[in-house]
Amino acid sequence: MHGRYNVLFLCTGNSARSIMAEAILNHKGRPNFTGYSAGSHPSGKVRPEAIKLLQDARLPTEKLRSKNWEEFAKPSAPHLDFVFTVCDNAAKETCPLWPGQPMTAHWGVPDPAAVAGTPEQIERAFRDAFMILERRISLFLCLPLASLDKLAIKKEIDRIGQTSEAKSA
Repeated sequence: MHGRYNVLFLCTGNSARSIMAEAILNHKGRPNFTGYSAGSHPSGKVRPEAIKLLQDARLPTEKLRSKNWEEFAKPSAPHLDFVFTVCDNAAKETCPLWPGQPMTAHWGVPDPAAVAGTPEQIERAFRDAFMILERRISLFLCLPLASLDKLAIKKEIDRIGQTSEAKSA
């Protein structure tokens, strides 16, 4: 593998985790990576807590929107090199068949949108999800993709999700 890579982050609602992952990758991975996000049952809106967190981190938010994963299964969609599910719901659902058979992995992240509590508790849940995603994406970007074969890359991206989960537990 080598060159420019397209990465799709999937979740159910595409309102927080996958949106944050898209923004993080588009910032940290440029110019070699382009991030996208989508949901199996998109909420139709991006959570304001996610937008605020991304803006506080000085990441662009103008183009972020909640969208259906079907947009990325169409022939006119960008070729995908990697597809990561970032929530448990998406990992248990049947995903569409992606043209070009991208590498897939599950990087489960607790859903900050599901947290009920004080504004501080909700803010902390969003911040924790952001930090987990930022750590995993940073590790992913360190992989020497041009010099690894597909099996080695698959093992490494799976390991990134597992190692990060152990650190965040």
